[in-house]
Amino acid sequence: MTTALVTGGSGYFGMLLAERLRDGGAPVRVLDLVDTEDRHPDIEFVAGDIRDRAAVRAAVDGADVVYHNVAQVPLAKDLRLLRTVNVDGTQRLLEACADAGVAKVVHTSSSAVFGVPDTNPVLPSTVPRPIEEYGHAKLAAEWTCLEATSRGLDVSIVRPRTILGHGRLGVFGILFDWIADGADPFVLGDGANRYQFVHADDLARACIAAGGTDGPEIFNIGADRFGTMREALDHLCEHAGTGSQVRSLPITAAAAAMRLSARAGLTPFAPYHWLMYSKSLWFDIDHARQSLGWQPQWSTDEMFAHSYDWFVANRASTDDERASHHRRTARSAALSALKALTKVLPAR
Repeated sequence: MTTALVTGGSGYFGMLLAERLRDGGAPVRVLDLVDTEDRHPDIEFVAGDIRDRAAVRAAVDGADVVYHNVAQVPLAKDLRLLRTVNVDGTQRLLEACADAGVAKVVHTSSSAVFGVPDTNPVLPSTVPRPIEEYGHAKLAAEWTCLEATSRGLDVSIVRPRTILGHGRLGVFGILFDWIADGADPFVLGDGANRYQFVHADDLARACIAAGGTDGPEIFNIGADRFGTMREALDHLCEHAGTGSQVRSLPITAAAAAMRLSARAGLTPFAPYHWLMYSKSLWFDIDHARQSLGWQPQWSTDEMFAHSYDWFVANRASTDDERASHHRRTARSAALSALKALTKVLPAR
């Protein structure tokens, strides 16, 4: 029976992926710095840093397929860790996989490698062109994967669009918190930018399917039913029924405010947020459909409603400081003040 290792298995997506692998009957172990209280007892835990050669080698030993999800995310705002974790850590893992004779590696990358594309949809042939540090680090990690394939290791790369799903928090936790309390969320400009998301369950199925393929490939993964950013938030406000309405902010001024407040430590935004929130980006997913036999099940409206409903039902437990960045709601006193202001502004 195929044994799977999930790196970053205490994070939001890594934990979900480990659970889906276990549901499929595979022996699963996870590698992460810290364990979680909600890890299933059938899933083995190995404590270790992805940059620690000995720890990584011990975790890889006996694994047939390795799903690599460790990543320093933009919310952490540590440029050194973006490089050492996302790039150097990936290299350490791939070296260990080669030494241990691992049959397959699936590396979870990011759509941030494309920055703001000149045209949409992004195709398998589109050349990556990141515009901020996280995207650069994720692209460098991809290059590390390509180098490993040139030496004979079977590595496939999965690039997801922005991930949603039950328990996905971070900046989405702020959005859900505002709407749950009847505050008005914002779009930049008119919100007419077409923006694709992917549900974590759809992404997990794609990663598992990639783990069963022979030979290195790159798969761009996203939903097939989506619209503009304003439409997504309008429909979420309608679903919530709390009286929230989407408001518009001038793109240039709002992006500058996000950038300056983030640099001052007042808000949790990262460059990708103010650079991309008003931009269009979506993947052509035909290659993934054809090569993996995979089909996304969730539309943008369905995944937003699902994520929001989970937040409302579990709101009291969304502030656990011990959880990874995407498993807890980002916090900001400045944004809390803005939230209160939106509730007293005249209706649009």
